[in-house]
Amino acid sequence: MPIAKSDKIFVAGHGGLVGSAVVRKLIHLGFTNLLLRTHSQLDLTVQSAVDAFFAAEKPDYVVLAAAKVGGIHANNTYPADFITINLQIQTNVVTSAYKHGVKKLLFLGSSCIYPKFAPQPIPENALLTGPLEPTNEWYAIAKIAGIKMCQAYRIQFNFDAISAMPTNLYGPNDNFHPENSHVLPALLRRFHEAKVRNDEKVVVWGSGSPLREFLHVDDLADAIVFLLEHYSGLEHVNVGSGKEVTIKELAELVKEVVGFKGELVWDPTKPDGTPRKLMDSSNLAGLGWTPKISLRDGLVDTYKWYLDNYVQK
Repeated sequence: MPIAKSDKIFVAGHGGLVGSAVVRKLIHLGFTNLLLRTHSQLDLTVQSAVDAFFAAEKPDYVVLAAAKVGGIHANNTYPADFITINLQIQTNVVTSAYKHGVKKLLFLGSSCIYPKFAPQPIPENALLTGPLEPTNEWYAIAKIAGIKMCQAYRIQFNFDAISAMPTNLYGPNDNFHPENSHVLPALLRRFHEAKVRNDEKVVVWGSGSPLREFLHVDDLADAIVFLLEHYSGLEHVNVGSGKEVTIKELAELVKEVVGFKGELVWDPTKPDGTPRKLMDSSNLAGLGWTPKISLRDGLVDTYKWYLDNYVQK
């Protein structure tokens, strides 16, 4: 069902990678009634604040993109933060959304919800069929709880809460922190800084052999609007590009896009993470949605954003 351009849409986490892309997409499509709150304006971990916001604003739709996120290092270092903050955010938002009459809520998870050795490509029904990747299980457990919470509210209250599980994302507004970022933005920053310093080599974690799938965040935003308008079901939906590259291939591509001329060296003493993680996005394709942005084009776009917004002039 199409969403009216005047409907109130609350994008929780609009300052982040996903939320900002959703806002860009909605504005581009002509939506005029977006509800946006910074963390200082609305702390989603505080139940009373969230409930007061929903009572006052009465949003029609909610995109729950707010979360504490990070890479392997961050997940290993702050496990209590990752499980607690994410459980608080989603519990507060889903509960208040139902209570205050939201028409539809879309909850965003992550491909790390799946078992470490899930079948490849990973179908939606692989959830809870095996042990998780230990390096991000705290975040994954919180996200699995979010999926189950949406399902529970649908079963018990007929609340139209759906869940989308994106693959590895990248694009404008990504986190380029040198230690707490994911592999693609971390590589992009490292190669850029090495290029600026005229370094002879860049050392990259791991063996380079793991396979990863990447989706530009603007493609995800397009999929989110599509799902809000075309999907209402109990099961979560995978959102991926359907294409995978080795970390080595990714590093070579980033090196090329950035223009770093030195040597690429691998440090096999550092962790690789999950060996392969390709999503089976055939259910979403069956609904009529496929991605449009190639990895190379997406990297060029992301590097341009990094130079315009992140690099000290």
